Amino acid sequence: MSETPAPKSGNGLAKFFTGLLVVLVVLALGALGALYGGYKWFEAEFAEPGPAAEETVVLLPRGAGLIRIAQQLEDEGVITDRRIFRIAVTLDEGDRALRAGEYRIPAGASMAQIYELLRSGQTVQHPVTFAEGLTSAMIVAVLNEVEVLTGEIAEIPAEGTLLPETYLVTRGTSRQDVIDRMAAAQTALLDELWPARAENLPFDTREEAIILASVVEKETGIASERPEVASVFVNRLRRGMRLESDPTIIYGISRGEPLGRGLRRSEIDNTGNAWNTYQIAGLPPTPIANPGRESLAAVLNPAETSALFFVADGTGGHVFADTYAQHLRNVAQWRRIERERRSNGGR
Repeated sequence: MSETPAPKSGNGLAKFFTGLLVVLVVLALGALGALYGGYKWFEAEFAEPGPAAEETVVLLPRGAGLIRIAQQLEDEGVITDRRIFRIAVTLDEGDRALRAGEYRIPAGASMAQIYELLRSGQTVQHPVTFAEGLTSAMIVAVLNEVEVLTGEIAEIPAEGTLLPETYLVTRGTSRQDVIDRMAAAQTALLDELWPARAENLPFDTREEAIILASVVEKETGIASERPEVASVFVNRLRRGMRLESDPTIIYGISRGEPLGRGLRRSEIDNTGNAWNTYQIAGLPPTPIANPGRESLAAVLNPAETSALFFVADGTGGHVFADTYAQHLRNVAQWRRIERERRSNGGR
């Protein structure tokens, strides 16, 4: 009689562990697949075009955290799900990289694009333009009307110390900061222009250059004329002639505010007006406005002419003369033009 071998207990145990391993692998693969699928869905949602049908300006306050920012973006209709935005930013460890400020969100911007915009700090830039020839008081008045700026200017800057141009500011910038930028721009411009000035100019300092440039600025609004107008004044100073500039009288009367009328003979003859260049020799005591870069450049490198006079030509510009006799003819022509305009009702 033969004996049947007893079953090996190890074979059953091996099969059990093998099966268990297979199950675990299948479960792990399923979980990984689910995670991957969830990740791809999440990624697609984050990159999906946003709900805003048009460009939207959003102002994020200082000190706002991720939760508040995400809620605000959803409330203002530029993202669809604040939770997705919060999770994505947190996973990227970018919650501390979001910057406060005023942002222009493009129409249809995705959450991913908005996130990058808020990280970049590329806030809305507001242009503030100052016309050449404004007085410092006028510049302060312009700044006080710009609603995106903050704070007050304690003291009106000295005349002629500011460079009138267009400056870009962000919401919340202080008005004093703009003044400081204008003063720094004026200094930088003179640092550039002064070393390259023409030889034998009839003034020795930057301040004197600014004074003369302010007179040129107020005499003509045509950029192409400024070197020639500057040449007239430079030629007159070299000869010891008075500047005889009407805007200098006006500044002494109204500190640059428009008179709304022509000058009176008594005002031209007034020796008590310290800025009256019909009565004083040389330059007025201070600038009469804040000149632009073209006027400063014109004074430091004037056109090479022998002109000593100029008068309006009836078209918005001026006609120049080397001699007084020629100038008188030009003045007579200008008066004829004025009479014709009055007879035609001012046209």
